[in-house]
Amino acid sequence: MNRFLVSAALCLCLFATLAQADEVYLRNGDRLTGTLVRLTDGKLVFKADAAGEVTVALADVLTFGTVAPVEVRLKDGTVLNQPVLAADAGTFAIDTATALRPQTFQLTDLASINPPAKPPVKWTGSVSAGFTATSGNTSTEAINANINVARRSEKDRTTASANYGRGKQEDPATGEDRTTEDWWRAKAQYDYFFSRKFFGFINGSYEKDAIADLDRRVVVGGGAGYQWIESARTNFSTTAGLASLYEKFDGDTDSNSELSAQAGYNFDHQLNDSVKFLHDLTYFPALEKFSDYYLTTTAEIRASLTKSMFASFKTIFNYDATPATGRSSTDVKYIFSAGMTF
Repeated sequence: MNRFLVSAALCLCLFATLAQADEVYLRNGDRLTGTLVRLTDGKLVFKADAAGEVTVALADVLTFGTVAPVEVRLKDGTVLNQPVLAADAGTFAIDTATALRPQTFQLTDLASINPPAKPPVKWTGSVSAGFTATSGNTSTEAINANINVARRSEKDRTTASANYGRGKQEDPATGEDRTTEDWWRAKAQYDYFFSRKFFGFINGSYEKDAIADLDRRVVVGGGAGYQWIESARTNFSTTAGLASLYEKFDGDTDSNSELSAQAGYNFDHQLNDSVKFLHDLTYFPALEKFSDYYLTTTAEIRASLTKSMFASFKTIFNYDATPATGRSSTDVKYIFSAGMTF
């Protein structure tokens, strides 16, 4: 009799333990019991009672359930903190306590479960500078400086940059210096992500160029964008919206202020372990007359020298359909520099 009672007690304890265990049902018919640890990058980590910690591809999971609440993140950005209930093949259910019955989701809707804590959001970027000089038959000096900063969180992104260039050349006949370039520009953009891909943005820029007789060009705008690719190797996004464009040229008493459309893209790609290509373009056609437009684009090849240092060759191309009187619509700047990332 005592043996029977002991056996019954052991069976009840075992049953209670199993009843309180998380479960994963696999497509091959197997069932795992234990504790669901996490799901990230399509891989489910499960601490099984019999086999210890195992990793299972989400594509091999039929359904699953948990005893305790888990943090479930869906691809549309929804976050749920509830126990998960096993459901029909290819689905899972959440008891939201507000619906008449558990809400069912597809396994393909899952982004992660109990994801590891993300590191603090930090500013990253680069600074670089260049200097060239010649002497003898010609005497020239040119300097440039560049800075780029960015901050990306789960919901927003801030980017900003500034570029500066100045050069002079000595006239052999008179010995006087003549300025060959004197310009600078700064721009910034703030993006707020309504989903993983779709975002709204506001942006602005300020530019001066003494050689082009540009006293100032100020652009302020906003609109919507789409992040087609965002990874450690490749990033590509497109934007479209409206902008207010103001231009004032040296010697002109009148300024030019107009409402423009704006459309553009940003692209960067890591070609190999050492070389990265970066490219952006923005087009501002005046709404009253599309043939009156301003276009700016940048292309850069960046080669790593060390873990934090790099060499860069950048081209900045600007086209203004209505430049200052006597000046060309096209401005192209070639910039060689070296710098470091942070």
